[in-house]
Amino acid sequence: MDSVTRELAGWIGQMPAGVDPEVEAARQRIGRLSRQFRQVLDQAAAEHGMTVGDWEALSVLRRTSPVCTPKQLAAALNLTSGTVSVRLDRLMRAGLIEQVAADDGRSRPVRLTRKGHARWRAATAARTRYERELFDGVDLAALNSLLAPLLARFETEFGLVSGHDQVG
Repeated sequence: MDSVTRELAGWIGQMPAGVDPEVEAARQRIGRLSRQFRQVLDQAAAEHGMTVGDWEALSVLRRTSPVCTPKQLAAALNLTSGTVSVRLDRLMRAGLIEQVAADDGRSRPVRLTRKGHARWRAATAARTRYERELFDGVDLAALNSLLAPLLARFETEFGLVSGHDQVG
């Protein structure tokens, strides 16, 4: 019995009557995996001179049309305009994004610079390399066939969440 299984057994033993131990074990494992994935993101971002928040902003900019307004970025990241302003200032100082002329003169859209594209690609390549190594030997087809209907049920019950790696 591994340490996670022992820890789960101890925790499940403390749960009130009627708690399904298999559901609790699955919930615990998924939660722990989520926190581990966050560590992979943290490591890959730090190795490339960014925070995960910076990387998230670059990811949104990478997926959107050539430009994105701060308001669109705030909505995509579920952040306040103040938080987005600070993040954009930091990314501009680092040379990862630049402002572009706005059509209406009200908002200052931003876009990735070549350096921003390169930094995003390098960090994303590192993340996917770590994950590929961690998933080595795992039957991914079976795992995905189990996770897909579970995610669909949660999204039906609680609504959709961000479609990309977002921590906040």
